[in-house]
Amino acid sequence: MIDDPSDPVAEFSASYAEARDKFLAAATARGALIERHVHPHARGAQDEPLSMDVAFIGRTDAKTLLLLTSGTHGVEGFCGSGCQVALLRDDAFADAARAAGVATLLVHAVNPYGFSHLRRVNEDNVDLNRNFHDFQGPLPVNAGYAELHATLLPAQWPPAAENRAAIGAFLARKGPQAYQAAVSGGQHAFPDGLFYGGTRPTWSNDTVRALLRQHAASRTALGWIDFHTGLGPAAHGEKIYAGRNQPEDLARARRWWGPEVTSFHDGSSTSAELTGVMYLAAYQECPGTEYTGIALEYGTVPLERVFDALRADHWLHNHPESAAQQEAIHREMREAFFIDTPEWKRAVVSQARAAALAAIHHLGGL
Repeated sequence: MIDDPSDPVAEFSASYAEARDKFLAAATARGALIERHVHPHARGAQDEPLSMDVAFIGRTDAKTLLLLTSGTHGVEGFCGSGCQVALLRDDAFADAARAAGVATLLVHAVNPYGFSHLRRVNEDNVDLNRNFHDFQGPLPVNAGYAELHATLLPAQWPPAAENRAAIGAFLARKGPQAYQAAVSGGQHAFPDGLFYGGTRPTWSNDTVRALLRQHAASRTALGWIDFHTGLGPAAHGEKIYAGRNQPEDLARARRWWGPEVTSFHDGSSTSAELTGVMYLAAYQECPGTEYTGIALEYGTVPLERVFDALRADHWLHNHPESAAQQEAIHREMREAFFIDTPEWKRAVVSQARAAALAAIHHLGGL
């Protein structure tokens, strides 16, 4: 076991722009090959340019690759970016990857718009982790969300007591699991709504696919850790299986990361069953590569508070005239997906490091 070499608290940032600068500085110091994919039209909250930034470390002809992604859900990038910067600055982690012959690809701010604007969704109100569909065919229908949409996004915020009662009635009638599935499973019928998957591939979708083709499709094996926040007990990193509903694939993930790996396919995860998840691109763009992946999901605050923060954020997006509430809603979004304490930061980096080292160990043995 390699001891954590330093206190990682300083690797976290207070804004997208600061996070990007820290990521690029750490990648440069590590000697990484750096790419910048600039968003073609969206701008940041301070009118700054937005980009998905990429650092590649290791031999370009390495047989195996570890992919580490942050900011798929925008505001969750505060956590994922800090973990990436900490790993880039970790000499022992770099030495372990080099000794194992494993290349590492770090993709910073998959959704730079949401990261900068403190939103979970992108510039088109699309949840990127519900956007990876074949849009030539029929899209999933979420009848539960359709029933709840008007209630979730009322005319006023904070919602009236009657609105809370309506949600309470749905919960009493169908239960908390059905409520979570209806709200967060993904929907394509309400462009102004929560967890909207869109009707076409987003810029981030296209860019991630291009990166997989460029960096992963020629490898024999790909390990992927996508950093997320917002579900589960504070600071606990749930390892949620990110792959097809195939027993042998899930078993391989549990060999890599332990029996505590959960799956929404079998109901063991805190996550509802999702559609259009980003990991599908690994199978589609790298068909000859053995893929094994997880979402490392860190807990923050109770789920009700997370959902309320999301509801408020979408309400604000649909009512831009309500600028007086903007600061409070943005603050609540940040706090719902990132706990700004030294203890939480140290805990999430420690777990990120352990998960990345486990992946390096198994990729190195292939």
